[in-house]
Amino acid sequence: MNTSVQSSRRSATAAERIIVALDVQTSGEARDIVSELKGSVGAFKIGLQLFTAAGPAFVRELSDAGAKVFLDLKFHDIPNTVAKAGIEAARLGVWMFNVHALGGREMMSRAAAEVAEFCDSNDVERPRIIAVTVLTSSNANTLRETGIEGAVEQQVLNLAKLAAECNLDGVVASPLEAAGVRSSIDDPDFLIVTPGVRPEFATNDDQKRVTTPAAATSNGADYLVIGRPILRAGDRAEAIGKICGEIEAALH
Repeated sequence: MNTSVQSSRRSATAAERIIVALDVQTSGEARDIVSELKGSVGAFKIGLQLFTAAGPAFVRELSDAGAKVFLDLKFHDIPNTVAKAGIEAARLGVWMFNVHALGGREMMSRAAAEVAEFCDSNDVERPRIIAVTVLTSSNANTLRETGIEGAVEQQVLNLAKLAAECNLDGVVASPLEAAGVRSSIDDPDFLIVTPGVRPEFATNDDQKRVTTPAAATSNGADYLVIGRPILRAGDRAEAIGKICGEIEAALH
């Protein structure tokens, strides 16, 4: 893991640990949110909905404006395709992007190696590459439907170890599995990004494996992806302040 990842993880404030999920329909809505919250949170997530609506140009727009973008497209394809897609994500200036760990060793290893080579050769800052383990909307029944037997936590740990062996910077995992990942990966700088985080004042919506910002942070999470509890709040600044308070309580 490079030194920039190490230093940013160790020095991150409570606000910098918050990634706001821009799960909205238009670039206009997203632009307004970024304008309102930039400087109050660490980064913004662009997922499938907004990327499909607004395209890569909007990703580049935010990156060029100085916003840290987590491109959440969960690349899962043949190794060559994923590696080339990762290079294009780096061209867009994203801070972080993810791949599906179920794509396997060759897919993840090639993505990590080819993105690093491209960035080194072109003087581009290398984005963090993290692997999705098990979606927070999934549970043991979901895994069984796809032919995966066994506990969710064990599947998460298996995939996290594989991602670490492939030189990825970290994983996306539910806050309920964060402690297990942290204790099983022999690298204190391995990043854990957790969706499925719901502050004490919010509801769970469609997430099944959730917990609070304080619990997620205590369990070893580095970054918390939070959408609706912030976006739907009557006072977004107040909501962020409350979330920061929960995170800070776990850090001290």
